[in-house]
Amino acid sequence: MLTNYLKIALRNLLRHKVFSFINISGLALGMTCSILIMLWVQDERSFNQFHTNIDRLYRVMEVQHYGGNEDFTLDATPGPLGENLPKDIPEIAQAVTINPGFNLLFTHENKALKQNGTYAGPDFFRLFSFHFIQGNPQTALMQPRSVAISQTMAQQYFRTTNVAGKTIKVNNKETYQITGVFKDVPKNSSLQFDWVMPFTDFAKENDWVKDWGNNGPKTYVLLQPTATLAQVNPKIERYLTTKQKDSNIDLFLQPVKDMYLHGNFKSGKVPAGGRIEYVRLFSIVAIFILVIACINFMNLATARSARRAKEVGVRKVIGAGKRELIGQFIGESMLITLLAIVFSLALAQLLLPVFNQLTGKFISIPYSSPLFILAVAGIALVTGLLSGSYPAMFLSSFEPVKVLKGTLRFSNRVVWFRKGLVVFQFILSSVLIVSALVVYSQVQYIRSKNIGLNRENVAYLYLEGELKEHASTLKTDLLQSPDIKQVTISNQNPLTIGSSTGNVQWPGKAPKADVLFSVVATEYDYLRTMGIQLKAGRDFSREFGTDTSNFVVNEEAARLMNLPEPLGQKIQVMGVDGHIVGVMKDFHSSSLHNAMQPLIMILAPKYADYLFVRLAAGRTSAGLAQLEKLAKQYNPGYPFEYHFLDEDFEQMYRSEAIIGRLAYYFAFLAIFISCLGLFGLALFTAEQRTKEIGIRKVLGASVLNITGMLSKDFLKLVLLANIIAWPLAAYAMNNWLQNFQYKTDLAWWIFALAGGATLLIALFTVSYHAIRTAITNPVTSLRSE
Repeated sequence: MLTNYLKIALRNLLRHKVFSFINISGLALGMTCSILIMLWVQDERSFNQFHTNIDRLYRVMEVQHYGGNEDFTLDATPGPLGENLPKDIPEIAQAVTINPGFNLLFTHENKALKQNGTYAGPDFFRLFSFHFIQGNPQTALMQPRSVAISQTMAQQYFRTTNVAGKTIKVNNKETYQITGVFKDVPKNSSLQFDWVMPFTDFAKENDWVKDWGNNGPKTYVLLQPTATLAQVNPKIERYLTTKQKDSNIDLFLQPVKDMYLHGNFKSGKVPAGGRIEYVRLFSIVAIFILVIACINFMNLATARSARRAKEVGVRKVIGAGKRELIGQFIGESMLITLLAIVFSLALAQLLLPVFNQLTGKFISIPYSSPLFILAVAGIALVTGLLSGSYPAMFLSSFEPVKVLKGTLRFSNRVVWFRKGLVVFQFILSSVLIVSALVVYSQVQYIRSKNIGLNRENVAYLYLEGELKEHASTLKTDLLQSPDIKQVTISNQNPLTIGSSTGNVQWPGKAPKADVLFSVVATEYDYLRTMGIQLKAGRDFSREFGTDTSNFVVNEEAARLMNLPEPLGQKIQVMGVDGHIVGVMKDFHSSSLHNAMQPLIMILAPKYADYLFVRLAAGRTSAGLAQLEKLAKQYNPGYPFEYHFLDEDFEQMYRSEAIIGRLAYYFAFLAIFISCLGLFGLALFTAEQRTKEIGIRKVLGASVLNITGMLSKDFLKLVLLANIIAWPLAAYAMNNWLQNFQYKTDLAWWIFALAGGATLLIALFTVSYHAIRTAITNPVTSLRSE
């Protein structure tokens, strides 16, 4: 019997090739989308999960309370915290202090390359499971001037991983001994580095990290096997008050397994989202598109039901029961799904390089993974049962007497159910289209928004090696070139100013007022180089020798100080007394996710770490060549590396841009599959109304009248779907936009464009069958069988 069913299924597939192609391709596209999203979600959820002690690993987070600002939650902590926590809190077994994000020059023989790495305490490799190829991870960071390097780094410099005990020069100054080689850090690790050096080496050259009042390094802890988060968090919450009585900082622990996906915090300790929102969003999108594909299959199957009605009638007459018929049609559905899953895997493999480039991932299809095979089998099983269940129940319910007499008619309930499926498809499609348009609008808003500074044509490089001591001469030489307009130095990138202080005094300050101010140390010409406008007063000037103890503040700082006339007011910043000589207009010194921050600028070139150069318009190449020539002249031991501010700005919103592009593709896929379902319903309706249309043509109806009559009903369904979808999409996207402090509006044109697009696409889809039916010769449609 199974063989007979298989033969019938294959015969039907081959007989109706176009129908079979549409059916299989619709399911294949839906499953391809689901597989790609499943792989992406799996990769996102795999971050940091490879550590052996992942269930006991936590990072220490700070909540800084300031009366004039909202609470700040960050992972920067005092340097001494790591070595003291295990001593004072018994539930903490071990702790490690790390200071990541350093890009140092490593030299061996004639090979000199910049490498990214981190300083870390001696227990770093005990807490984290980074596999060692050579050396002892327990002792690799015990001695000063020691370094553990990655497998790739060892190959780059020595062409072998057998390098323990060898030496390598750092920044053309100190010689470090290699104490271990570890496997390259997995891509799904939040911590990325090519080398690790003892944190004590960093502390020796940076006394500020020994002070409990300064934040910067990150602290990770390993809890005792019996300890719980609920036990430890209350103990560390006010821990810093035991070191500094007036501390306004609370501490809490966040699981390392959660820190990648749950990276956004609001109102202190409560996670307010992060990448987990995108994981949830695209998981829902995958389900939506798979459901749309299944509904498409149902509509196509039932649209062709009249062609198989006699087959069902004959089978019932010769003794086939409803169970056997349901089994047959479910089996046919599973066969089509099996073919679709084969095509979907091939298509997913074909699209994977493009998908990886789009998402910045390194995903591969794990064919050998039992978990992946089970997941794909589960998708196929659910798809086959979901898509085949309704057609099977519907076809098996035919009464053989009506079928064989030719009096079979479908009830209104069946027709309305099928129309409801199409409405549901287009609701999901319209929601996706609106969402894609909102994301696009927000990304464009970010790119075009005036952030208060001119980031175009500004290149910068790090003042490393001998560049820092020659910064003043370098600046003078650069300004001699017609290809360079302005030059300045500063301690921070203006797009990501992170240094801050609460130690600011001003006239009329309330005794308990506690406001956090961002602080940037600059040289002359900073505002002019960055294109920042002055609202009042002046910039720092060489004509005023006292400017080394004066300040320029932004509008937000003046507002929080409640100074109606800020110019000339005496304030104190970090113990230095001075006067406000200028008020600059606000500019965004961090992501648009955040509110405008109060900012104080000080004239302190000795703290500068970056050289910023505004290149003349249209002379970028010549300006960079001049910059490279002079940089190599003053700093010959270092390779020339530069960056552009506008590239940094784009990188800040890379996640939103990626999500936007994915949303476009998913929305297009959803509407395409939905139109296949509409195609099926149009076919079904045309078959049901063939004789009616023939009679109308005999009575004088034109092709245009009949096309309009058939199309009108479908366009009503699409319009209804849009009306239902718009409030749902508005609610979802309004929630998404709340992640941005500065955001676009949910403009009416977005919904109008989405509705117009779905109506136009639906009209083209339906018009094919409507016109084809309208031009059919009525003699053919009215001929009696």
